[in-house]
Amino acid sequence: MSISVVPPPSVPTPSTTGGSAPHGSPHAIDDAECRLFREAAELAGRKWTAAILLALARGAERFSELHASVDGISDRLLAARLRELETQGLVTRTVIPSTPVQIRYGLTESGAELITILQPLVRWAKRSEARAH
Repeated sequence: MSISVVPPPSVPTPSTTGGSAPHGSPHAIDDAECRLFREAAELAGRKWTAAILLALARGAERFSELHASVDGISDRLLAARLRELETQGLVTRTVIPSTPVQIRYGLTESGAELITILQPLVRWAKRSEARAH
């Protein structure tokens, strides 16, 4: 199975980056890429993920700062989502041995890259919302 995607002119394509695409189409996504796309979209679109990453990008480091920055999230869900984001390589967790022990969170390079990648999606949503009204 293959899905054809026509990106806007500013999006690099296999034909502009020297890569090749399956099935003769310069914008085709094969099964493996489709699976990766779906997994990435589900990760980025999972409830609270973007809000947590954005809070980290804005400087929140401690659990309490993250909790205050992400309106409506429970302590239990924040802790679970932070563990998931750490497992995915998007968030770092640093334990500082002190009394009491301090735990600091931060974005990995991959997490910061995801925030950057989501910016065009935000611009698209704004344009889409403006057209709807």
